[in-house]
Amino acid sequence: MRRHRRSRILATLGPASSSRERIRALVDAGADVFRLNFSHGSHADHAERYRLIRDVERDVGRPIGVLMDLQGPKLRVGRFAGGKAVLATGAAFRLDLDPAEGDAGRVCLPHKEIFAALEAGTELLLDDGKLRLRVERFGPDHAETTVLVGGVLSDRKGVNVPGVVLPISPLTEKDRDDLAFGLELGVDWVALSFVQRPEDIAEARRLVGERAWIMAKLEKPSAIEHLDEIVARADGIMVARGDLGVELPPQRVPVLQRRIVEAARAAGKPVVVATQMLESMITAPVPTRAEASDVATAIYEGADAVMLSAESASGQYPVEAVGIMDRIIAEVEQDPAWRIGLEASHTPAAATTPDAICCALRRIAGLLAPAATVAYTVSGFSCLRASRERPATPILALTPKLAVARRLALVWGVHPVPFEEAANLEAMVDDAAAAAVRFGLAGPGDDLVVIAGLPSGRAGSTNLLHVLRIPDAPPAR
Repeated sequence: MRRHRRSRILATLGPASSSRERIRALVDAGADVFRLNFSHGSHADHAERYRLIRDVERDVGRPIGVLMDLQGPKLRVGRFAGGKAVLATGAAFRLDLDPAEGDAGRVCLPHKEIFAALEAGTELLLDDGKLRLRVERFGPDHAETTVLVGGVLSDRKGVNVPGVVLPISPLTEKDRDDLAFGLELGVDWVALSFVQRPEDIAEARRLVGERAWIMAKLEKPSAIEHLDEIVARADGIMVARGDLGVELPPQRVPVLQRRIVEAARAAGKPVVVATQMLESMITAPVPTRAEASDVATAIYEGADAVMLSAESASGQYPVEAVGIMDRIIAEVEQDPAWRIGLEASHTPAAATTPDAICCALRRIAGLLAPAATVAYTVSGFSCLRASRERPATPILALTPKLAVARRLALVWGVHPVPFEEAANLEAMVDDAAAAAVRFGLAGPGDDLVVIAGLPSGRAGSTNLLHVLRIPDAPPAR
């Protein structure tokens, strides 16, 4: 069951990766968690993919996480007579609520929320930023603009409003239906799109409760302004570089990626770097050197996971894309500079008992070089705090809850295993030794560090650190 790398791989399933054989091949190649993209596909499609993931999970004997990615609000223009129009640079162009087909002078924008948030001088980006408009005058049902960057605009192209907080929920009616369906399926993570403010996380939390962990997708500039508050409220963070790169100049995206990763790591929240990581492998069997460097950069920064989108969902080489990502991660993690960088970017622990225990764990791992750390966890909290420290040893997570083990499959350095709850300290020590040997993390004569909470069974109660040496004949469990 062991992955010999610390960082994880999140692979999107789609038409190119929906068979049982292909999903198994992706796991064998290195996929740890699968993403179900609810922007595409039917509920029946996702239910079948979920069923196949669980079939493969039983075969491989390792918990596999499933993340559902909600579509979120999609702001789009209406339709044009003839399907498209040419907007000339410098020309006037009107956006309004009239559903009539558009032309070179106007088009419907069926989102009154946008008009409510506009100001004179606001810039609108169309079709992923290919066209740019400046608002001159506006009302509750229209905006008169000047075309700053013209071009061809076709039906239903997207609209971005950078620098403006729009008065809309990140959860559309479609998202709410999808969310209820995904939670009923049993997904482990919910990725929330279009996060603009901390309150968006609270809204999703009221619907999700404890049934899954929430991952905030940071793709709006307004979210960056509230970065620390959003990180504090979410269970995980995704650097969604696609829309972020549309609404911001491209030179700012690498800087923000690093800032977001640092903020998530400091808070001990899993962080995923996503979008166009191996984009050329949609049609090519190998990535570009720049793409390989992009993946490596995320690993050097200490990201918990890197994500494949179309590369694994609809590309021609999904298994090869996971395989090369696996090898890039492994290569980086063998570089001494990677460990030096993690140590240099480490932030002080909080003044709490769990963080003090995990801080001590990191120091012990550096001094004694134990074979592994064993963390007993009910809620996953102790493993998240241990992973935050980025210890030199792998973390074997023993939990009585399969759902928690699946969520932890995304977390840096953690090897989650569903395990019976130990009754006392002696049983914990025996189980830790047996599990570490069974899963190939340690052998007789190796040292282990065990962290847990006593009395056992309470979430967030980590208060024990125990160092042990595995006997020549560890107890069989």
